[in-house]
Amino acid sequence: MVRDPAVKKNIREGAEAEEKQNYSARFSDEMLGDIEHLGTNPVKEFLETAPVLIVVFKESYRVEDGYKRKNYYVNESVGLASGLLLAAIHNAGLVTVTHTPSPMKFLNQILDRPQNEVPILLMPVGYPAHDAVVPDIERKPLHEIMTRY
Repeated sequence: MVRDPAVKKNIREGAEAEEKQNYSARFSDEMLGDIEHLGTNPVKEFLETAPVLIVVFKESYRVEDGYKRKNYYVNESVGLASGLLLAAIHNAGLVTVTHTPSPMKFLNQILDRPQNEVPILLMPVGYPAHDAVVPDIERKPLHEIMTRY
C-alpha cells in the first residue's frame, strides 16, 4: 500500500514511461482501434491523485535457508484474492480501477521488492471524482460465455 506522495509520483512516472512505449510502439494498430472508444492514453494522473495505491505482487517462489521453494497455485490464489479485494473496496463505497502497465518491473525497483515477487496489478483507491466518467461497456449475454451440459 502506497500513500507517500513522492513514491506515488515515481510510480506514475514509471507507469507513464511504459504506457508511452505501449501506445507508440508495442500496441498494434488493431488494439489501438479496439480501445479508442475508451478514451485511454498514456497519461495516468490518477496514480498521483488517488489517496492510496495498492500494488499486488505474486510470489512464484520463496527462498528458505538459501534454497528456492516453489509456491503452488499462485495465479489462482492471487486472482481470487484480487477479486475479493476489488469487491471489498467497492462494498466500502470506494472505487478503483485495475491498472496493468506492462511491463511492470519498474515497481520492483521503486518499492524495493525482491526478484521473486512479480507485480501484476496496480490499483488506485479512493472516492470517485465528481466528474468521473465510466465507459458504457456492455456485457456479453450469458449464452455467449457459458455452455450448459
